[in-house]
Amino acid sequence: MKLYHAPASPFVRKVMVLLHEAGAADRVTLVPAAGTPLDSGTMPVDRNPLGKIPALERPDGPTLYDSRVITRYLDDLLATGLYPPAPHLWDTLTLEATGDGIAEAAVLMRYEMHVRPEASRSPEWAEGQWRKVDRALSAVEDRWASHLAGPLDMGQIALGCALGYLDLRHAGRNWRAAHPALAAWWTGFAARPAMAATA
Repeated sequence: MKLYHAPASPFVRKVMVLLHEAGAADRVTLVPAAGTPLDSGTMPVDRNPLGKIPALERPDGPTLYDSRVITRYLDDLLATGLYPPAPHLWDTLTLEATGDGIAEAAVLMRYEMHVRPEASRSPEWAEGQWRKVDRALSAVEDRWASHLAGPLDMGQIALGCALGYLDLRHAGRNWRAAHPALAAWWTGFAARPAMAATA
């Protein structure tokens, strides 16, 4: 299998963490890809017409894209159990969607302030994205503590990758100050070997 990949992407990192947790990172060949909404660059547009990564080229069918599709496929292929059966599945999927939403808002902020031409940038729009992040972090801290303390699943991995991206691209925002319980969870989670290997 080939994974179109950029190490700074929180969505690529989700896939890589799953592979490391499964002990299967060597089953995927990494293909570097880079681009933006303004310039597709080396993004695999022939594999994913949306021009996004990750994209997983597999031997038994069309290329898969969107990190949630890829992680579900790999979870099934590798029998990792990171998506539990219902009824717990719905909590896992909701937390995964929350983590992905945090990452998406943070990526859009990065594009707005570093990719768009300076004269076209909207700090107000970027702040609107940060409000999404902050609301989501508060919701996780208020409602998901017991889930975060439970068995490892893709919801936790998605959230961890989103928090890592906040540290990478938006460290000056200091999200930890307003979310100390989540910050404490992240400190422990970030020490997992699969997270350390993909940092």
